[in-house]
Amino acid sequence: MIYIGVTGWGDHDRLYGPHTSPRNKLKEYAGFFPTVEVDSSFYAIQPTKNAQKWTRDTPPSFRFIVKAYQGMTGHSRGDIPFESKEQMFQGFKDSLTPYIESEKLAIVLFQFPPWFDCKREHVEYLRWCKKQMGDIPCALEFRHQSWFRPSFYERTIQFMKEEDWIHSICDEPQSGEGSVPTVLESLGKEKLLIRFHGRNVHGWQKRTENWREVRYLYRYNQNELQQWVEHIKKLEKETEHLYIVFNNNSGGDAADNALELIDLLGIEYENLAPRQLDLF
Repeated sequence: MIYIGVTGWGDHDRLYGPHTSPRNKLKEYAGFFPTVEVDSSFYAIQPTKNAQKWTRDTPPSFRFIVKAYQGMTGHSRGDIPFESKEQMFQGFKDSLTPYIESEKLAIVLFQFPPWFDCKREHVEYLRWCKKQMGDIPCALEFRHQSWFRPSFYERTIQFMKEEDWIHSICDEPQSGEGSVPTVLESLGKEKLLIRFHGRNVHGWQKRTENWREVRYLYRYNQNELQQWVEHIKKLEKETEHLYIVFNNNSGGDAADNALELIDLLGIEYENLAPRQLDLF
């Protein structure tokens, strides 16, 4: 099955009525898409009460992709607010309990930063991370080109297979070492993740005050999405559950592009949440 959604549910205004409160946005979001990426978990390990509410607000078939906490992926370079890394990982795993108990956890996404390059100590850290996570399904996304250079490409793919990582395939600008190519490898797993970051080459590496708003400012045109249709159909044959999320939301384009891709693939989702009717 192909699950298509976006990252987060708070900023996609075109999905909601004018009177929708932030508290109820996920309920309405689930009337359009069968999956979502939880990005608040990247900035702080969320209390279980949040996931309890989110799982209650979505239909039984809905699935969550939960982004790993930034201390786990090395984005926060200072001291972590935990006594040890083991305690940090345990706290994060505890926060996943409502998703797991409701059978709504699709994937935990480990997205590593642009400075996380291909070297022995980083390979060993990836092994350690996977061991800490146990049997929880985890996807791996790189942001440094070295992992897919010709000299490392095959070994990187083999490593992910051996360590049972789900591949997070990226569509993103090709802008120096801090970006990775689109590697169409399913790894033969039960699950596969594709993330659309946009193709804003000039904004990708900028470190201005509003760099997050600039980096993901991009709208895919129909030709670009159509090119992906064939890739997706091929990958669908190689994996049982294919998750696709759009992260190009700086200009509010992610939801529109996600809905357009659903149309291009001819998907009609059943068991979505009822859509609210704006009567006035």
